[in-house]
Amino acid sequence: MQNDVTALEVSKYISAAEELGRTSGIHITMGHDFEEYVEITGKLPGKSPTYPSFRPDCSDVPPGKAFWIVGRDREGRVAHVQAMRLDDLSETDLAEHLGSLRAWFADPKLKAGPGSSSRCNAPTARSISGLVAYHGDIWLREDFRGGGLSTFIGRIAFGLAWANWSPDFIYALVAGWHIEKGVVDRYGYVHRERHGSVLRLPSHGINDDDWLVWLTRDELLMTLSRTPAPQALGENTLSTADSNSRTAPHDANRVLLDGTVSKC
Repeated sequence: MQNDVTALEVSKYISAAEELGRTSGIHITMGHDFEEYVEITGKLPGKSPTYPSFRPDCSDVPPGKAFWIVGRDREGRVAHVQAMRLDDLSETDLAEHLGSLRAWFADPKLKAGPGSSSRCNAPTARSISGLVAYHGDIWLREDFRGGGLSTFIGRIAFGLAWANWSPDFIYALVAGWHIEKGVVDRYGYVHRERHGSVLRLPSHGINDDDWLVWLTRDELLMTLSRTPAPQALGENTLSTADSNSRTAPHDANRVLLDGTVSKC
């Protein structure tokens, strides 16, 4: 069991992931203003609407507890988005958190709408507690799909999540095709269970039965302690299924500073 990784190791890991994005033509920025983020994602052709979990009109996503990543091509057009948020589940567990609708709404009774329901039937979710990071709203523009970037997507998110929060778990909720096509493996998730989120939000047009995928703190540390070469991060063998879902910084402090002001 590994107890920690150094700031230098994390910085090298993030830099390696950013280098892959940069050499693939994607310049990464990080931010915390989710009104800005929703405005960006709402203009992306072919992307489904951002879920309530990352919408400030529905959820509590303050600076320090959530961040987004936007990748732009060499012409400045948005080519990639994803987001993460941290929930303190020390007094509860992920199954209850998902089932209560609090994973999507700060006040479910006020915001969820009529006919809304959620349940989590993934057995391990009841063992997931503590500081838990949710990874979602992943989108990659069509012309960047199949080029080895799904590994980059997971690794840049994992590195920044550790640099900001050092979470006990990171999880995502994904459609079945992510499992079938091996996309979650390339993101870096280790575990998966069916029916992680059976979610009905009629007012938001959502009717899902998603898999729960996750990795533990120790698994995250093991990943971060190994700084792969960019070509190892992004082998060009990926399926075009990757979709649905800069300059590299050289120290951890710069990563956090650049993210705060949404530039790098």
